[in-house]
Amino acid sequence: TKRVVNPLFEKRPKNFGIGQDIQPKRDLSRFIKWPKYIRLQRQKAVLQTRLKVPPPVQQFQSTLDKQTATQLFKLLDKYRPETKEARKERLKQRAAAKAQGKDDAPTKRAPVVRHGVNSVVTLVEKKKAQLVIIANDVDPIELVLFLPALCRKMGVPYCIVKNKARLGRVARRKTTSCMAITQVESGDRGALSKIVETVKTNYNERAEEIRKHWGGGSLGSKSAARVAKIEKMRAIELAKKA
Repeated sequence: TKRVVNPLFEKRPKNFGIGQDIQPKRDLSRFIKWPKYIRLQRQKAVLQTRLKVPPPVQQFQSTLDKQTATQLFKLLDKYRPETKEARKERLKQRAAAKAQGKDDAPTKRAPVVRHGVNSVVTLVEKKKAQLVIIANDVDPIELVLFLPALCRKMGVPYCIVKNKARLGRVARRKTTSCMAITQVESGDRGALSKIVETVKTNYNERAEEIRKHWGGGSLGSKSAARVAKIEKMRAIELAKKA
C-alpha cells in the first residue's frame, strides 16, 4: 500500500556538507580542554585508584555511614560557635551592665564544638575530647594523618566524615579539617553516647584491620584487558601441554 503524503507538508532534507546546514549537537565532552584544576583533580583520582595506597592514607576512604553522619551533624548544629553579631551583642550588654555600676560577672562559656588541628590535638592529649570528627578530604592529608593513631592511643573515640566544607559550616568557616566535642547538655548525652558507641565499633575497635588494609592497585580497562589476554594465552598453552 502506498503511503498517503500530505501535500501541505513539504519535504526539506538537510545537507550537512561544509558551509551548508548547521551541524547537529554532538557530545564533545571528550574533546573539551578542561581547566587545569579539573584536569588535576581527575588525574589525582585516577592515580589514587592505580597506585598502591598505604593503610594510614587508605583509612580516610572509609567514612561514616549516611544515617549516623546525619545524626552526628544534627547534634553538632546545636553546639555551633556563636556568631560575630551574637558576641558583639553579648559584650555590649556586659558593657552596659558595667556602666550602670553592676558587678562585672563574666558570662558562663556555653558548651561549643572546638575545631582546628591544634585545639583538637591538645584536647585529645588531655583526654578532654569526648568525640573527634575528622574530614576525609583534607589537603595535604598529612595535616590529619596522625590523628586517628593518636585518638586510638589515648582511647578517644574518633570518626572520619565526608567533606571538610560540611564540617566548616558547623564551625562557621569555609572549611575545617577536624573537630572535637568536649561536653554536651544533659538532654543530648543519650544521642552522643549512641553515636560514640557506633563510632567505636567502626573505627577504634577495628585498629588491627585498618592497619593491614591497603588501597588502590586496580588496573585501568586497557591494562586489565592485556593481563586477561596473557592469562588466557597461558591457559591455552597449559591445556595443550596437558
